Amino acid sequence: MRIYTRTGDDGTTGLIGGHRVSKDNPRVEAYGSVDELNAHIGLALVHLHAHEEFRDILQSVQNTLFVIGSELATPASRKPPVQPVSEAHIRQLEHWIDELENSLPALRHFILPGGSVPAAALHVARTVCRRAERRVVTLFHSEPGNEHIITYLNRLADLLFVMARAANASEGVQDVIWDG
Repeated sequence: MRIYTRTGDDGTTGLIGGHRVSKDNPRVEAYGSVDELNAHIGLALVHLHAHEEFRDILQSVQNTLFVIGSELATPASRKPPVQPVSEAHIRQLEHWIDELENSLPALRHFILPGGSVPAAALHVARTVCRRAERRVVTLFHSEPGNEHIITYLNRLADLLFVMARAANASEGVQDVIWDG
């Protein structure tokens, strides 16, 4: 099987189940943004080689993002081919956030994205996560969907923020304080 099929040359793509839609369809925008987020997390992992404690967490997140992508690539009228994202996935994110926050000083100021390379990569992933969340919200305004996806992406952005702070702290780099 070749990587190219030519079926998308007309500006359409196939959803799970075979239904074809425009490549700028809100559903495609939503799962495309989740795919982009997954790629940014992969890039952050490359920069986090000294942070083994994050590797398992982020690889688990990447697997869950694949599940979310599958859910979003499935029309509302069909059952997704995967076990949907659930409250348990969200609780796991909250557990990781709580563990990391306990090791950090209290946040008393707004911080700017940056500091160390690993933290900056996590901040980029966080902003892409927020965009993916917005795209899913837009989709769910017009079609029903698994509301846990929105909550998961919201909480994931929080996790990526806390991980960026933890990456800076472990590298001995101060967070960049906003002086506005």
